[in-house]
Amino acid sequence: MTSAGVMHGVSPERTVSIGLAKAALDGDLCLPPEACGIVLFAHGSGSSRHSPRNRFVAETLQRHGIATLLMDLLTTSEEEIDQRTALLRFNIRLLARRLVGATMWTLRQPELHALSVGYFGASTGAAAALVAAAHLSGKVAAVVSRGGRPDLAGDALGSVVAPTLLIVGGNDGPIIDLSEQALSELGCSEKKLLVIPGATHLFEEPGALEEVARVAAQWFSGHFALRRRVQAM
Repeated sequence: MTSAGVMHGVSPERTVSIGLAKAALDGDLCLPPEACGIVLFAHGSGSSRHSPRNRFVAETLQRHGIATLLMDLLTTSEEEIDQRTALLRFNIRLLARRLVGATMWTLRQPELHALSVGYFGASTGAAAALVAAAHLSGKVAAVVSRGGRPDLAGDALGSVVAPTLLIVGGNDGPIIDLSEQALSELGCSEKKLLVIPGATHLFEEPGALEEVARVAAQWFSGHFALRRRVQAM
C-alpha cells in the first residue's frame, strides 16, 4: 500500500455508471496504483461532479495515493427539476440514500472492495455524507466537510462514529456557528473543526483551497492507515 508521505501523479479517470435500485448515477472514478483508500464526493447545493473545487481536492487526494469517486447524486432529469426549484439539493434523506447506495456499489467492485472508504462533502452534501456515515456505521473510515451544512444531518449526528473533520472559512460566520453546534452533537470520539483564516464560503482566496486539500489528504491518509493497521491485527 502507498504510504501517506509518498506523492504520485494524477492517474487516468474513467466514467462509471452506478446502478442503484431506483436510479443510475454518473460518476468519475480515479484509481491510483496501490491506492490506500477511496473517497466518495458528495457535492453541494447546485453543484455537480464537475465542480472545479471538488476536482482540485480530488486531484490532491490522488497524488497522495487515494482513489476518488466524484458523482452526481441526482439524475439528469432530477438536476433539471432542481435547477428550477432548488428543492432536491436540500432533500438530505434522498442524497444520503444515494450516497449509501453508491458506497455499497463501490464495495461490490472487485478492484475497490478492499479499500477503506471516506466521504468528502461540500455544502448540503456534507449533511448527506454524515447521515450516510451514521447509517453505514463501521464501513466509513473518515469524513471531511468543506464549507458544509453538517447541522442539516440533524439527529443522525449522534450516530456518526467515523472520525470527522469540519473545515470552514474564517470569514464564513454563519457556517462557523452551525459547524460548532454540529461538532458538539457528533457522536464520534475523534472530531475537529478547522477554521481557515481569511477564507470565505467557497475558499476562493489565494491558498485557501490548497489548504483544504492538504488537510483533507492528511485526514484521509492517516485514518485509512489506521484502519489498515486495525484490520491487520
